[in-house]
Amino acid sequence: MIKIAMIRHGKTYGNTLGRYIGVTDEPLCEEGKKELEQRTMDTVELLFVSPLKRCLETADVLYPYAKQVKIPEFAECNFGEFENKNYQELKDNPKYQEWIDSMATLAFPGGESPQQFKDRCIAGFDKMVDTCIRRHYRNVAMVVHGGTIMSILEQYGVPQKSYYDWRVENGCGYHLYLSEQNWKMGRREAVVESEIRR
Repeated sequence: MIKIAMIRHGKTYGNTLGRYIGVTDEPLCEEGKKELEQRTMDTVELLFVSPLKRCLETADVLYPYAKQVKIPEFAECNFGEFENKNYQELKDNPKYQEWIDSMATLAFPGGESPQQFKDRCIAGFDKMVDTCIRRHYRNVAMVVHGGTIMSILEQYGVPQKSYYDWRVENGCGYHLYLSEQNWKMGRREAVVESEIRR
């Protein structure tokens, strides 16, 4: 079995304002750093991270000893024209209303579609699991984005839930278990054992 701690990055200034923070490479805010510094995490053999600053900084605080492997596919969604804006700033934008009316299925104007983003995250997770199997890692962690976690768990999470049902707060996440044998045989599932909370 492979144990995976899947953690969303700590809080950023944009998060405190409810903004869509995707490709904006902002650091953790002071509040986010302080929240993380109060945490003690289990020891892991290897750490997989999104290449964006907020994830790298979170990884440094939670797992200062761990070797980091950047997975570009784990980066947050490109929100296009909605990037770094919140509901209040977008509510009069007809493109935003059209996106809302589509039940969040349309592509972000000038950005990624939800399906492109999900496919990318899943490809990154597959690559990560293959690395763990090939190198015989049994206890690893990921520090990624909320959307990354939701995409992966919608696809592989057990119990099965929809994308938004896997929403997670900053600095929180899940402990997962994967059967190496099942994964190799095509039964690709990640059993969610417990939540990681502040």
